[in-house]
Amino acid sequence: MASIELNSVSRIYGSGASAVHAVKGIDLKIEDGEFMIFLGPSGCGKSTTLRMIAGLEPVSGGDLLIDGARVNDVDPAERDLAIVFQNYALYPHMTVRANMAFGLKLRGLPRSEIDTRIADVARVLSVEPLLNRRPAQLSGGQRQRVALGRALVREPRAFLLDEPLSNLDAKLRSVMRTELVKLHRKLGTTMVHVTHDQVEAMTMGTRICIMRGGEIVQVGRPQEVYRNPADTFVAGFLATPPMNLFPGRLEARGDSLVLVAEGAEIPVPAATAPGWGGHAGREVIIGLRPEHLAEAPEGPAPAALQLSVETVEALGPETILNLRLGRNGPEIAARLPADGDWEAGQPVTLHADTARLHLFDPATTRSIPRGAAHAL
Repeated sequence: MASIELNSVSRIYGSGASAVHAVKGIDLKIEDGEFMIFLGPSGCGKSTTLRMIAGLEPVSGGDLLIDGARVNDVDPAERDLAIVFQNYALYPHMTVRANMAFGLKLRGLPRSEIDTRIADVARVLSVEPLLNRRPAQLSGGQRQRVALGRALVREPRAFLLDEPLSNLDAKLRSVMRTELVKLHRKLGTTMVHVTHDQVEAMTMGTRICIMRGGEIVQVGRPQEVYRNPADTFVAGFLATPPMNLFPGRLEARGDSLVLVAEGAEIPVPAATAPGWGGHAGREVIIGLRPEHLAEAPEGPAPAALQLSVETVEALGPETILNLRLGRNGPEIAARLPADGDWEAGQPVTLHADTARLHLFDPATTRSIPRGAAHAL
């Protein structure tokens, strides 16, 4: 197992005016035995960061450490890390057994040990019946298991996974998410997993590292990041549907605070008011998760919102309503039970759990803290 540390690590392509800063001086510590998820949209620098850890991309600046030792100039083969790619990168002319044995043969391991390792890993991944087949004879899920097996037999210090589930169908992705989590729990080996899929991030990782534009926006445990996003990017990126974000104004009414948006007035709970009081009289961005809107009042300080239904998405166990606040206001989403009966154009009153409100600064897009005592 291994800890991985990035100190002001950057990756620059080209030079001068045409230089592209793919990764911009990021700092991150991945603990020994942790399952770290790199999450972000395409082009955010997550795969480049993974490739620098693997040694497949040079580090343009800063220090990359594995178990405390600087490895900027260490050959990839000497880092003892295993990487699983999106396309699996299996040798098409070799059998599954030969694919899994290839790296071990290069390291000069005796045949008996190679056979033992392959047998053990094949049993764990349930690929024993596939050992004499070639990749063209395998399904996508089977190829993914073989690619994992080839990495596992090496018994590396850490596993680097570059979107290994993206080529699988939805059902198989769900199965393999669970298998990877179970595998990590069993092995206890450090894993770094790159994905753009929020479900993978929320269900698999010990921590999530969210990236945008070559920078780290927020790092934390999945529920911590979900409940307390650092800015509007994280709030709008994590989960489907994402957090509702719409403009409003924070106003003082005597000793109380009220949020005003498209004619609606949303009282600020007394417990939160001290943290937001300094922003009274200012424009803000209001954030509210779809699940914190309900037909009946919920929470200690609910607020009724008058909305109109735009579209209805019946998903079986739940229904997503896309709604309009006011006549020409913003669209917001609500996650409601499946037993409701709604139609487009229908007026509806929903109640916001104001204890779950978030506020963001329009100028910086950063979260306006409630204060430590009131963090969700």
